[in-house]
Amino acid sequence: MPLAHRAALLAVCSAVVLAAAACAPEPEKEAADKPATAASCAPGKLSTVTSGKLTVGTDKPAYAPWFEDDDPSSGKGFESAVAYAVAKRLGYGTDHVTWQTVPFNSSFAPGAKKFDFDINQVSISDARKKAVAFSSGYYDVRQAVVALKSSKAAKAKSVADLKDVKLGAQVGTTSLDFIDDLVKPAQKPAVYQKNDFAKSALKNGQVDAIVVDLPTAFYITGAEVSDAEVVGQFENTAGSPEQFGLVLDKESELTSCVTGAVDALRKDGTLASLEKKWLSDAVDAPVLK
Repeated sequence: MPLAHRAALLAVCSAVVLAAAACAPEPEKEAADKPATAASCAPGKLSTVTSGKLTVGTDKPAYAPWFEDDDPSSGKGFESAVAYAVAKRLGYGTDHVTWQTVPFNSSFAPGAKKFDFDINQVSISDARKKAVAFSSGYYDVRQAVVALKSSKAAKAKSVADLKDVKLGAQVGTTSLDFIDDLVKPAQKPAVYQKNDFAKSALKNGQVDAIVVDLPTAFYITGAEVSDAEVVGQFENTAGSPEQFGLVLDKESELTSCVTGAVDALRKDGTLASLEKKWLSDAVDAPVLK
């Protein structure tokens, strides 16, 4: 090949290679690797499911004291108030928040989500983080035992005292985990789709006691099952408190923004104030060791 032709061919090949390199897509980074910036968390300008709106999920019925009158949109009840406080921090007023019914187990199941975040007493755990993302914790929680006053479970003073009683809890909850992993009862625990079913079983004597979070325990005994009492609460054995977190899609670009909002609400005392207002009846209970 003549030298001039060879030089021309090399020039063309070089141009093609450079063009291909310029057009080659850059490796995508996961949402979790993208740092939050002032622009990405601009108030009211987030990349939400519905543009200009913040979609919040929770289960139905929406139980007290987390919500009031089964109406998440009322702003009444601890979690309803927290959701609107987070929304406000993100730049979304009350009229720009929409609610979506999401069954408890579906909120942290694998798969794409149709909500921006879900708030439904979902405890943060490494196992659940494999399927979804979480904000930082908005509430430190303890699990508690509720029993009819006439039940043998009502006399329990320790975890060991619960081993021979029939216990129940909602499926997929840390309440059930405490029964299985801590109490390890002689009888297989009864498992229910919803806390309402667990409460009915307690009323009907189908179980000796049920395990729920502490505020719910005090609400059950104070407003729903008058002949029941809070037997006690389990101590924290993990070294760090069990916490409820807002649930987001695993790939959500909002996670860092939502976490920033929760952290700000904790720092300025808003979370503590809301806890005092809505959960003040959840007083202390004996610790079952």
